[in-house]
Amino acid sequence: MPITAKKKVIIIGPAHPLRGGLASFDERLARQFQQEGHDVMIYTFSLQYPSFMFPGTTQYSSEPAPKDIKIKVCINSIQPFNWLKVGNELKRMRPDIIVVRYWLPVMGPCLGTILRRAKKNRHTKVVCIADNITPHEKRPGDAQFTNYFIKPINGFITMSAQVMKDLRKLEQTKPAQQVNHPLYDNFGAPIPMKEARAWLKIEEDKKVLLFFGFIRKYKGLDILFDAISILKEQKKLTDFLLVVAGEFYEDSKAYRDQIASLGIGDALDMRTNFIPDSEVKYYLCAADVVIQPYRDATQSGVTPLAYHFEAPMIVTNVGGLPSLVPNGKVGLVAEPNAAAIADTIETFFQRGKESFLPALKEEKKKYMWNNLTAAIFEVAD
Repeated sequence: MPITAKKKVIIIGPAHPLRGGLASFDERLARQFQQEGHDVMIYTFSLQYPSFMFPGTTQYSSEPAPKDIKIKVCINSIQPFNWLKVGNELKRMRPDIIVVRYWLPVMGPCLGTILRRAKKNRHTKVVCIADNITPHEKRPGDAQFTNYFIKPINGFITMSAQVMKDLRKLEQTKPAQQVNHPLYDNFGAPIPMKEARAWLKIEEDKKVLLFFGFIRKYKGLDILFDAISILKEQKKLTDFLLVVAGEFYEDSKAYRDQIASLGIGDALDMRTNFIPDSEVKYYLCAADVVIQPYRDATQSGVTPLAYHFEAPMIVTNVGGLPSLVPNGKVGLVAEPNAAAIADTIETFFQRGKESFLPALKEEKKKYMWNNLTAAIFEVAD
């Protein structure tokens, strides 16, 4: 499939009016296809999750719809007649490529059915961008739903070695490529740290750590709180502040009880509402370092976000994180326990943010969007 010719591309996945990282990714990918001269539209969800399945406050964005990309809000994830209708519509449209996101097995029946109908035109190729094959939080039916979804796919893109490994346990023959998660460069250009901290009302002379993104058990925020307690007790690091910016996707009580029992409230700035796209730059640019204390990980959308804003990172030695953050160059890698994370935070501030910036600026060149579109066309071919 020559990529010089104009192609009709459909992206199936979250987009406005839905919010979050997947929606931002799909909209940015659509813009990349447009920049390359292709005809692209996003098919997104009129109902993504029933309300009882969604752990946050709302699934919907408060920001205006993008005016530069075509988005059709039409997929109901729990209505089989809708799946047939959408699949038949795509069959008639005869797109050259459907790019479908896969992040949760519960979406397997809906997406798998739509794709089976669409491919009956014997023209359309389907490429899956697999964020996860094995979910972080397992549920009954995961394997069956994923196997059903995989059948109509022509090829796969993964963004970490762990997801590729999980994929190859289920599907050994179809083409697949691993591509670095592209930069989240759609949140505006970096701004001066002084300006970002003034907007957030954070003191200029603080040492600022940032935990960014929704809060779930596998992301290890409780481990990070224990590490903060160690730093306070040892008094080797002073005038530091951990900013927690993101919405709770589970009960917050355990975290708030932990903060109280550890007595670390004065070292925290808890901003646990959803962070709108227009405010993301302030958090990333205010931070000395972005910290990902995960227990478990495939890849993380926070990493390319940090690369875009040239914020060094501390990550734990789990899943695909260490391969994305070369240790000692663009950040530091710690073992996933509180003592190791505390030591690594101390080491980071001994070295200083500036020592990581030259390698960070160079490494971010690997995270371009045209690498992803090129891989999609190659896999489809």
